[in-house]
Amino acid sequence: MKTDLNKEYWENRYQNKKTGWNIGHISTPLKTYVDQLTDKSLNILIPGAGFGYEAQYLINDGFKDVTVIDFSTSALNRLQESLPQIPTSHFIEGNFFDHNGSYDLIIEQTFFCALQPELRADYAKKCSELLSLKGKLMGLLFDFPLTEEGPPFGGSFREYQQLFSEYFRIKTLERCYNSIKPRDGKELFFIFEKSITTTR
Repeated sequence: MKTDLNKEYWENRYQNKKTGWNIGHISTPLKTYVDQLTDKSLNILIPGAGFGYEAQYLINDGFKDVTVIDFSTSALNRLQESLPQIPTSHFIEGNFFDHNGSYDLIIEQTFFCALQPELRADYAKKCSELLSLKGKLMGLLFDFPLTEEGPPFGGSFREYQQLFSEYFRIKTLERCYNSIKPRDGKELFFIFEKSITTTR
């Protein structure tokens, strides 16, 4: 029987400190990307943010408009305590697929791989809907065989290319050269730009 990866499941993981994905800081590939961004006014969304090391790095780097979403009350409370200067409206407890808004950039870090695989097409569509014209979805995707064992769930270059090309122009999808050591050889770095021809 499949585990229901719902709010209760994720809150229990945080409460019981079963957070193997937690590396304690922003990952190197995302830091490298953020460091080359010059427009600090970008409206940025981080779904499944957890403890939000990416959000903390962005705020400390001068970005002002960062919103996070997560199921876990515990994770969001901890993140909010670390970023008291950010309005509470930017910390959203709830389901990513119920969220509405318009963003210039969505950052993907271990959220996609934590979704039940049957939600992947919905994820691609939702990200496209949430992005402004020529907005970007960027981040990391795992590159190992997809099985029923997870999360995290794997995937492949070809799968991702087919999945996202319906809604995005694939600017970059390549083997990540600067993964953290435990994930070396298992990650793809990507930058997808919202397709202006998307009609769905």
